[in-house]
Amino acid sequence: MNLAILVPVLARPHRVTPLLDAIEATTPGARVVFLVDDYDRPEIEAIEREQRPMRRKLTIDLAETTGANYAGKINHGVGLTSEPLIFTAADDLEPQDGWLEEAEDAMRGGAEVVGINDLIDRPRDHATHFLMTRAYAERPTIDDDPGPFFEGYSHWFCDDELIGTAKARGVYAYAPLAHVMHLHPIADRAEDDDTYRKGRERMRQDRRLFTERSRLWQ
Repeated sequence: MNLAILVPVLARPHRVTPLLDAIEATTPGARVVFLVDDYDRPEIEAIEREQRPMRRKLTIDLAETTGANYAGKINHGVGLTSEPLIFTAADDLEPQDGWLEEAEDAMRGGAEVVGINDLIDRPRDHATHFLMTRAYAERPTIDDDPGPFFEGYSHWFCDDELIGTAKARGVYAYAPLAHVMHLHPIADRAEDDDTYRKGRERMRQDRRLFTERSRLWQ
């Protein structure tokens, strides 16, 4: 399995085992890299329990990032891996059967970034989690900052910018049949928590920054 799954930790220790169950069922042999801060002790302990020898048909790694946001954690994780395919995940996902095969199929036309359907109603080709080639993941942002995600957003619009940049480069595709269920309160699949609330508090600021940066694609 030549797939690295990057999981920025966002204070949900109860999600570690269900996430790994779903990954193991759909992509056995994948490498899962949890990107943590030192204050994520409850989730770190949950991950360490899953690292016990012979427990999983997965490679499970822990990597520390200091105060990085979602985008920064993903970018750091890219540099720690070497697999030819990278999936940008989160600890509130449950990958569904066949998601990887459908996403890889979407790459056959030359796409290097594939938006994955998280089963939340969104605009036609918008996504919040992506399968991408290593070559693309190692490319800079549209203005040559380290990529693939621009780290200036708190979180919400880093996905929009990734899509906009990949579209401008002609390498974006959306895979509607590649399903990774997003356990998000906006879909009534989880309780609201501090991570979601903090994101909403910064949404207006992020939207303004995204509007300014959208000129870079023109």
